[in-house]
Amino acid sequence: MPITAKPTLINQFPQGHDRRIDQARKRITMNDTQEIAKNQSESSQTEQLEDSSANLENRTATRVLSVTSGKGGVGKTAVVANMGYCLARSGKKVLIFDADLGLANIDVVFGLTPQYNLNHFFSGEKDLESVMVEGPHGIKIMPAGSGVQSFIQLDSHQKIRLLEALDSLDHEFDFVLIDTEAGISENVTYFNTAAQQILVVTTPDPTAITDAYALMKLLSIKYHEKHFNLIVNMVQNEDEALDVYRKLSMVSHRYLDISIDFFGSIPFDNQMKDAIRKQQVISDFDGGSKISETFSELAGRVVALSSPVSPKGTIQFFWKRLLGLRKTEE
Repeated sequence: MPITAKPTLINQFPQGHDRRIDQARKRITMNDTQEIAKNQSESSQTEQLEDSSANLENRTATRVLSVTSGKGGVGKTAVVANMGYCLARSGKKVLIFDADLGLANIDVVFGLTPQYNLNHFFSGEKDLESVMVEGPHGIKIMPAGSGVQSFIQLDSHQKIRLLEALDSLDHEFDFVLIDTEAGISENVTYFNTAAQQILVVTTPDPTAITDAYALMKLLSIKYHEKHFNLIVNMVQNEDEALDVYRKLSMVSHRYLDISIDFFGSIPFDNQMKDAIRKQQVISDFDGGSKISETFSELAGRVVALSSPVSPKGTIQFFWKRLLGLRKTEE
């Protein structure tokens, strides 16, 4: 409300000064109005910042894990699908991102037939919201294309577009599981370095062990990744898995500056093939089996992994949300 001069003060001036009095009144009114408007603007900005901070405080950081392998055929996609299923069944909000952009199959494992895939996003035809589909227990799945070579090696522009689009999704996720392709291609290294935690899947097969070491070596030397979590699949018993872990740890300690944590092992089970044929995850196909219990335990270890304190040196998925949460904690 504008503030005007008191009549008692104005009446002290002689009659001939009326014009100057009116001008003084206008200046006082204008200055006070501008001051009030400024204060209201600052108050509004403060309220917006407080609302934004409150929203961040109510939001948990999205945990992004890549599940990768040096060799194909080690059961990496089955690990992703079953861990994601178990996490979602326990009430977690999960996104599975199929990063095998040339030979995708995560949708097949869940028996889904998506209308669109990531090829439509990279070509500019669709946004990520349109590509995303829903699986059992509310799992969100970002399917990739299959049999198309156009996007098997993303360029810098496509990588930045993907980072920004993921961070702009309206959905809130507790966990994002990235199912990378096997090997050491540029796409593999990109998706691994964009994750907060890296899970390497191997088997007791000597070639799988060798390829797992080669992948960790490349990520360590060229991309400065220093920590890995090892899952040994298709084992006869826990001792066999621990033997694989010891071999990799020994050679890594000798030649590489990295640390490897034993994340767990998965027993060999012929029912896995039956579940795949029926396009079901084993945790749904035979929920009471030993292997299903193993996947539940692995999902529990994913939850127990320490939350990231801050982004790594590389740009990561959902990095804006992580930075925002960090600021509110400080």
